[in-house]
Amino acid sequence: MTPELLDASKIRKLLFLGPKGSYSDFAKNSFIKSFNLNCVSTNLKSISSIIKALKDENSVQMAAVIPIENSIEGIVRETLDNLSSLKKEGFKIVAETTMNVEHALVGYAEKKSEIKVIRSHPQALAQCKKFLQENFPDSLIEEATLSTSAAVRSLSANDPSIAAIGSVECAKMYKVPIIEEEINDEVNNCTRFILLSKFLAPQSGKDKTSITFSTENKAGALNKILTILEKNDINMSYIDSRPSKKELGEYVFYVDFEGHVDDEKVQQAFEEIKPFVKMFYVIGSYHTV
Repeated sequence: MTPELLDASKIRKLLFLGPKGSYSDFAKNSFIKSFNLNCVSTNLKSISSIIKALKDENSVQMAAVIPIENSIEGIVRETLDNLSSLKKEGFKIVAETTMNVEHALVGYAEKKSEIKVIRSHPQALAQCKKFLQENFPDSLIEEATLSTSAAVRSLSANDPSIAAIGSVECAKMYKVPIIEEEINDEVNNCTRFILLSKFLAPQSGKDKTSITFSTENKAGALNKILTILEKNDINMSYIDSRPSKKELGEYVFYVDFEGHVDDEKVQQAFEEIKPFVKMFYVIGSYHTV
């Protein structure tokens, strides 16, 4: 059944990753502003818990904001692995937004030499690896947390030996001192977030479509799909594969390309693709807000 066009007034509950002050929280606020959403925001601890909540409630009133890609660390595997599992419930990507990621070292230590432990989300620790290597000894303990905001919120003035990597805005929110700003190894660091709902975003003329599919485990199976996209003049911008978790050697493919599901050439390509796939799902057609 074709989903109805996006009606933001029907969205009453918006899920997002991590405590307030996380980059997902800031992305959530961006979507609320862009779509003038009048909804209750609820934070959950993991991407998997957000996906589970969407499935359990399975309502047009529910939407969610989750990260999907970082410009330095690449695709967020947990998100990618979960998107195709929403096929039964019909949740789709209806918009995306990009947030600049500017990490800071925060904590109660007066000197860096006091710091023995640094906490943050694994991607944030990875994005500041060079800074950590140049400023701290090999004995530094890196502790992974579910989000950067959770790391900042966990700090205590009673133990200045523990610091965190998070945003300046988050540090100010929780009144934690900022030790050093702009500690990213790469200046141009940004994360792409998606908005999931049970609606279909209308054509905008600058759309992207994401699909997922699986093929028979045969030579040339994937090439047939890519040839069909090329034949229909569809410009592919991303492709990835993940184990199906059902059978050894079987993979699920993810493809992004320019265009909207309602475009005539996209519809034609889908009709040609479907006979060659075991599973096929349009994750969404959307544009950046």
